[in-house]
Amino acid sequence: MKLIPRIIIIALLLIGLSSFTIHKFYVSVTKVEYNTEAETLQIITKIFIDDVEDVLNERYDTETFLDTKKETARDRELLKEYILKKLKVEVNGQRTDLKYLGIAYETDVVKAFIEIVDVKECTTIGIENTILMEKFDEQQNIIHFTVGDKKRSMILEKENSNGLLNFND
Repeated sequence: MKLIPRIIIIALLLIGLSSFTIHKFYVSVTKVEYNTEAETLQIITKIFIDDVEDVLNERYDTETFLDTKKETARDRELLKEYILKKLKVEVNGQRTDLKYLGIAYETDVVKAFIEIVDVKECTTIGIENTILMEKFDEQQNIIHFTVGDKKRSMILEKENSNGLLNFND
């Protein structure tokens, strides 16, 4: 008698759990730090390799390989071009030029290193980050800022892909 209720409970649990589907999480994380001594903004953007490969393949009608033996200089150049088109930064109300320094790989993630030079002071930062948003409606781009001892974060989404932070307060 005790075995039948356990079987029923297990069966109900399995039915309930099987109704859930796995949903992929679409996110990038960008860290922006103001270096007062060097008068630069240092930016590191982390993006899942498979997601950015999908976008590059569609956008440039090519087959792109990152972090594999098949990776080419052209693949890296397409990645650079894509990131620089999708990431825009204003400092103190002025549009800036992004200096792309290169990339590194971690497990399943590509890290792009970017710098903005000649930043004498940093009172406001405006950022637009539309990386992967043309491919994934659920894409969220998380931005972490550090200016001196002040830290701020924001989440950018397809409907709201830019934000402004004031570091005067």
